[in-house]
Amino acid sequence: MKSNRKSNRTRAILQSISVAIIAFGVLGCDQAPAKSSGPVALENRTPKVLLIGIDGVRPDVLAEVSTPNIDALKEKGAFTDRTRTTVPSVSGPSWSSMLTGVWPDKHGVMDNQFDGRRYDKYPDFLTRLEFLQPEMSTFAAVDWLPLMQIDGDAPTISPTVDVRISINGYVTGWAEGDLQVTSAAVSHLNEADPDALFVYLGNPDETSHQHNSIGAEYREAIALSDYHVGLLVDAIQARKTFHEENWLILISTDHGRRADGGHGGLSAIEMTTFILASGPAVQIGSVDQDTFIVDVAVTALTHLGITPDPAWELDGRAVGLR
Repeated sequence: MKSNRKSNRTRAILQSISVAIIAFGVLGCDQAPAKSSGPVALENRTPKVLLIGIDGVRPDVLAEVSTPNIDALKEKGAFTDRTRTTVPSVSGPSWSSMLTGVWPDKHGVMDNQFDGRRYDKYPDFLTRLEFLQPEMSTFAAVDWLPLMQIDGDAPTISPTVDVRISINGYVTGWAEGDLQVTSAAVSHLNEADPDALFVYLGNPDETSHQHNSIGAEYREAIALSDYHVGLLVDAIQARKTFHEENWLILISTDHGRRADGGHGGLSAIEMTTFILASGPAVQIGSVDQDTFIVDVAVTALTHLGITPDPAWELDGRAVGLR
């Protein structure tokens, strides 16, 4: 049973999120995209992508938590809870593979130190998009700093990306860090015209590590991430040009975890993740093909009209698209 203290704290967080998002919405409304003149056929809409990465979510636990916003996306999307992640099942290699579309033997990241990284040859999908179509607008917001700030050069998400926001979750606290990341993305969706976004939420993983479990605190963190998902979806649907846009919303995670909150090994519960793809361009239902974490970046690029060049040596393939 959850304590009153925990419930009150959760309500306080949700209330603060609501206030922050309302404020961002009010500030951004004058600069929002021009109002659409009417419905546009899907093939004539502008493709756009939002990738939401939620750190360390076990698919079986996700299924047990009340997540109405993620569930609503599933109803209009393609979903698999049998996706395989990297070896080892830790964040550095896994996020690198999700964002670049290649396995660690290519991008070179084998642990959370990011030594040996080869992002110059295998960039994240937002950077690759900038190289190919620099007129496109890209955005990324994270509260795990190594994804944007590594000693030396060449972070996972490169400075080539148009807007990069990094929050230090270890300083702010992870619930607050996720709030700030979400608020920044909502503000950007209100005020600008992004084509591709990546939003990282770190609270579930860090909560599980802090409590060495997948118990109540971990599940509350997943539920809070679902609330963030709802805010992001609402921001997309509130865009005045929404009916002229063909949004693909992708949600995935970097690794599973053991019952004690740990991960990094080869067990099925550590190696199994999920991919959710939702939007009008998606084939609704369960995904029949084998899926891997490297499929996420390729799916995003494919939706944006980018056909992977064999010279890029990408390991993934598109998932769930018609």
